[in-house]
Order: sequence, then structure tokens, then C-alpha cells
Amino acid sequence: MSDLIQLLPDAIANQIAAGEVVQRPASALKELLENAIDAGASKIQVIVKEAGKQLIQVVDDGRGMSPTDARMSFERHATSKIRNSQDLFSIRTFGFRGEALASIAAVAQVELKTRQESEELGTLIQIEGSEVKKQEPIATTPGTSVAMKNLFFNVPARRNFLKSNPVEMRHIVEEFQRVALSYPEIAFTLMQNDMELFRLHAGKLSQRVVGLFGKNYQSQLVPCEELTPHVNVKGYIGKPESAKKTRGEQFFFVNNRYIKSSYLHHAVSTAFEGMIQTDQHPFYVLFLEIDPSHIDINVHPTKTEIKFDDERTVYAVVRAAVRQALGAHHVVPSLDFSLDVNFNDKWDQDPENKIKVDQEYSYKTFNTPEFKKSSASGWEKLFEGDFKGGPAVASQKSNEDDTEVLTFSSRANPESEPSILNSKEMLENTGTTFQVELNYIVAQMSTGLLIVDQQAAHERILYERYLKQLKLAQGPSQQSLFPPVIELSPSDFELVSGLLPELHSLGFMISVFGNQAVVVQGVPADIQVRNEKELFEGLIEQFKNFKNELSLDTRENLARSLARKSSLKRGQKLNDQEMETLVGQLFACQNANYGLSGNKTFVKLDLSSIHSFFGK
Repeated sequence: MSDLIQLLPDAIANQIAAGEVVQRPASALKELLENAIDAGASKIQVIVKEAGKQLIQVVDDGRGMSPTDARMSFERHATSKIRNSQDLFSIRTFGFRGEALASIAAVAQVELKTRQESEELGTLIQIEGSEVKKQEPIATTPGTSVAMKNLFFNVPARRNFLKSNPVEMRHIVEEFQRVALSYPEIAFTLMQNDMELFRLHAGKLSQRVVGLFGKNYQSQLVPCEELTPHVNVKGYIGKPESAKKTRGEQFFFVNNRYIKSSYLHHAVSTAFEGMIQTDQHPFYVLFLEIDPSHIDINVHPTKTEIKFDDERTVYAVVRAAVRQALGAHHVVPSLDFSLDVNFNDKWDQDPENKIKVDQEYSYKTFNTPEFKKSSASGWEKLFEGDFKGGPAVASQKSNEDDTEVLTFSSRANPESEPSILNSKEMLENTGTTFQVELNYIVAQMSTGLLIVDQQAAHERILYERYLKQLKLAQGPSQQSLFPPVIELSPSDFELVSGLLPELHSLGFMISVFGNQAVVVQGVPADIQVRNEKELFEGLIEQFKNFKNELSLDTRENLARSLARKSSLKRGQKLNDQEMETLVGQLFACQNANYGLSGNKTFVKLDLSSIHSFFGK
């Protein structure tokens, strides 16, 4: 019987390794950037075309390589970072496995130009699918230039699985941001299709954060530092008011290497407990310096996971550092006295503040035709007319007994409730719909009562409406009187660029304004907003949040996000016709039973159940 086990050729072995190391263009960029930093570069330029599918080129001014080293760099497990097994426990460089260039060369067309400063000529190497096509001397500048062209050209299945250009470009920007944050003393430039996205000068970490994420972060950064014998923590955290519902702006670096750690993220979130909502995530850029002998980075091919020999100590130090930073800079939750009845006089003297809060809590998102109430009806009538607080109540009480009772309206208790209601009045004044705690709508039916969750119901109505508009590509729009210009982060700008057709279908009128800004010239006609910028930014945040939590296509995600952002919120008061319209629109939906979160939109309380409460 012949032997069956054979040694795989290097080309096939490299393609298998590339499946773990090079998952998408952003993965290749990460490896090339880390090699440039390990080479001691002070300036790094990145050139990207077609979101990395056509070209990713990294040019640095590092040490360069000799002709022999240039050829050896593309061999598997060829590295200059380690020599023996003991070196694995003292690694301070990014690369050490010797797999990156070999994996990239196995699935792309690679051109390498390199020269050492002491040499007059450099080396040119061209490789396609692990096969060397050319190697010759060349005149070039000191340093190294690696151009990766046509990624996955020999693996069509892998290339077909790549996402759209905006999605892949967003991943490239995220990888670029992580590497640029880890070394603020190095100058970085990112060019996409001959357009400059970033030009970051060498400087301090705070300057790098502002350069990457925008000037808004300049006033949101709080220094964080904690020095211990085991681990040192340095960096910046964001103020509680800058927290967002989506992740993506949380960065941990261990010995300048970016890592992902839900355990340490929990330490930061615990330190912010009580200052932000449970579904929000604070901004932070934290650097941990620790002896390499206490960590193991040889855990995952992408080297974004790490193991500590004493995780509890690191957890405690990180949490203490964040808490100390928040306390030292007096970052505490602000108190809102706007609804305190003891400040009524001051409230009346500050009409601007009153208007601002009234607008915030006013009913803005649910539109019905104008409805004039000639007379009060239903349950609202119990709190109006003869039962309003003031002299009317006092006169009634004085006729019934000798004790005079005076009731005054206040902001906390605008109208006093009647103390005694006879059965005749209850029967005459009972309405068909009313609200409970400004949260639930109760409607009377012939068979009992219908209790509707107003927010969940309105979300369901809007979701199906927006989904229909996306399918038909027809959404009415209303133009903005003063179109706002919204500055976006590079990753958000790429996200919005990919969503422009769907946003137009919903009724948004958006145009690109500069490199990383858009102008909102119009919003959907059925949404009444006073701040288009707040609506649009909230929509993008909700879209990213759903994308992280759910596996949805773009249209469904966008419809859900806009429905969640523009729907009725709990605590908003509705009149009779608005409640009846909401209930009617809910039962016109295809799936009226459940909201977007899977919770029920309504429950029925039949007469038999009501009778059973009273033993009938």
C-alpha cells in the first residue's frame, strides 16, 4: 500500500497561513504598518486604491534591508525579531512569527523596494502567488516601500467574499487609527484614491487623538495615569457626556500593541458606573506598560489577544486609574433642577431655559391632523372643568363641610385630583382611550380593554413604513431652512458614503461637503425635528449599534435605526385623536404583535379576566 501523507508545497502552505493572517485588505495593512514601525521609521505613508482591493502601498524611511534580507523576508518563518524560544517571553516588537509577508505574497502581487542608507543601490523584488518574478538592483530612496496589488487575485472565492468598498475602507481606517495611536511620535499619512484622508504630524498623544477623531475631543479628554510595580497605566479617557451607545472608540495598548480585551473593558465600564447609562460606552485610549515575561502574545495569528499571568491585578489597577482620573478632574454627573418646584420663581425668570426644556419634553415625532377640542371628554375631563385646582375646588369643599381646603397648582402637581367621585360621574365621563404613566395607551373594546405600549407600537409602525420606502426607493423629503454641515470621523464618513442611496430613499437629502463632512439639506417629511444634526448623528450611532448586535442587511438595519431614533418616547403626552390614530396604524401593520426588540406591542384584557379579579 502506497504512502498517503505528503508534505505540502510551500505555495499551498502559504495560502493556508494567509487565511488566518490576511482576512481582508485591512489585515494586510496592519502587518505592513507594523513592519514599518519595527524598522524604526519616523515617517510612514499609506496609499490605498479601491479600498485596498487594487492597491495598498506602505512607504517608510526606516533602516531598509540588504538584498539577502529582502529575499529572505518572503520566506515562511523567517524573522529578525527572535532567535530562540526564550525570546518569546521578551518580545517588544510587533512581528515575530515571520508569516506576514509570506502570507501576503501568497495571495497578492507584491512589489518590494528597499535600500539601506549606507548603500548606493537598493533592491527590487516582484512576487506573484509566492513565485518570485523579478529581483534586481534599483535606485530608490532609503527605507522600504511595499506595494500589495490585486489582493486574492488567485483565490477568487476569497475575493468574492470581500464587502463593498465603503465597508472595507472603514476597516482600513480603523486599523490605521490603531497603529497611529500607538506611536504618536511617528508621522503618518493616509491617501485614498489620490485624496488625503489623514496627515498626522509627530507629537503628543493628545494631539494624535484630536488629529484622528476631530477637534470635538479636545475638550473631552481627561488624563489618566497610575504607576505600580506590576503595571503602569497611562493615557486619556473621555468625559461621561461623550459616551456613545456604540463601541469602536475604545483602545487598549499593551507595550504599544493594540489588543482586544472584554475583561479590561469591563474594568473601565465599572469605573464609569453611575455616570453613564448601562448601554453606553466611554471613550478611552489607555497604554499598559508591563514586563513582557508576564504576558503571552502568541495566542492568535492576528496578535490582538493577550494573556496576563495576573489578570486580577491588572483589572484592579486599570479600574483604580480610571476612577482616580474621574475624581481628580471633578467629573461627576450634573444635577438637573429644572423640574424642582422649589425653583419656580427662578424658573419664570429664565424663559430661555424654560423654552429649551419644554422643547425637549414636548411631543415632536408623532404627527396627526390638527384637532381642536371644543370640550373635554373622557378621562381627561375628570381633571378639568369643575375639578380643576383653585377656587372651584375650595368652594365645593366649603359647601360640603365646615373645613375649608385650599389646593394650589405647582409644577410637580399642575392639577389636583378630585377626592370623591360618585358612580354616575364615572359612567358619564369615561372615555374610550387614555394614557397610563404617559407610557401605555388603554383603549376600550366591546370584549374588554386593549393596553398598547406606545413606543414599541410606534417603532413597529415606522419600521414597516421605512422598509416599504426603501424597497420602492420613494421617500418624501422636506428641505432644511438652514442645512447643517456635519463633520464625521473617517470611518463614519465611509459608512455614510456607502449608505447614501438608502438614505435618499428614506427622504434624506445629503451631499458630500469636503473630505470628511456632509450637508443635510433635507430630512424625511414625516419627521418633525428642530435639530437635523442631532437626528442624523443619532441615526448613524443607532445603525452602528444594531450592526454590532444583530446580523441584518443594510436596508433592514437602516429602517430599524430610523424607526428607533424618530419614534415616540416614553413620557410623551398624546391627545385622544393621536392615541386613536396610533392604535389604528398599529393594527394596519403586517406584524402588529411584536416590536423591534421582540417585545409585545399590546396585550388584551378580556371581560372574563376582569370579572375574575372581583370573583365574579
